[in-house]
Amino acid sequence: MIPAFAIQPTPTAFIVNVIHVNPGKQEEAFRLIQDVVHYVAERKPGFLWSNLAKSTDGLTVVNIEAISDPGDVEIFFSDPVFLEKFRKLDTVSSSEFHTYTVGDLVLPKASA
Repeated sequence: MIPAFAIQPTPTAFIVNVIHVNPGKQEEAFRLIQDVVHYVAERKPGFLWSNLAKSTDGLTVVNIEAISDPGDVEIFFSDPVFLEKFRKLDTVSSSEFHTYTVGDLVLPKASA
């Protein structure tokens, strides 16, 4: 994908995966989800971008991922390699995984 201006925004869905890490396992959970996301980024056309973050309290890791369509989730999870990588997170954490579509986009008000 090459960045470019568009007259209309591209429809986007978001995956928000909050990973509740076991004590002392934040770095390992981060590396595991990083591996999953890089795998998807290199192989799945519906992937747009991802933001991976670690909470400052050491309790969670979050993946906020933009995809082209909510149906992409099924495509990702039908890949046995993806599934194997994703399931490794279960050894160090539990997850809340949801798919969202945008209902409102709020931008800063331009100053006069």
